Amino acid sequence: MPRPRSEKAQQAVLAAMRRAVADGGYEAVTIEGLAAEADVSKQTIYRWWPSKAAILGEALLEGEIPGEPLELPPTGDLAGDLRAWFRAAHAHLARPENIALARALIAVTATDPDLGAALNRRFARQTVAWVSDRIESARETGQVRADADAAAIADQIVAITSYAALLGRPLDDAHADAFVEVLLHGIAAG
Repeated sequence: MPRPRSEKAQQAVLAAMRRAVADGGYEAVTIEGLAAEADVSKQTIYRWWPSKAAILGEALLEGEIPGEPLELPPTGDLAGDLRAWFRAAHAHLARPENIALARALIAVTATDPDLGAALNRRFARQTVAWVSDRIESARETGQVRADADAAAIADQIVAITSYAALLGRPLDDAHADAFVEVLLHGIAAG
């Protein structure tokens, strides 16, 4: 039977992970470095977490999310807003440390479904809300069909961005523009 976690040691490891990711990016994080920073043994860390990705997942659930959130004001032009969002996401994911972080979160999601679901709710919530608001506004102004499912559209945008991160090649402008065109063709009113 595993020993119960020491709350103080656990919080020290999670804080060390958040600092390490903020300072050097996820790829630079090592279990040895976390252990030294948190003043615990590597064995203690491995007893509580199966991987550094799992530590990252828990650290992000309990702390601040690194990076700037994508906050783009609505313009009233759905196509323009979606293109602007993809360009901002591309710029964010073009930085190697952000791609590494996104891939780590995908790894956590694949290995720990409960933690992955919680991380998805936390990370995707802002995008889902942003897309849903834009679709609702566009519906009210007659730009999109009344039956356009805002939540499904938001899920697709999260999925395409996650897939690009997983492949390590964020969507460039041409791919983002093509996706927005196909999407809008499918939901356009009239």
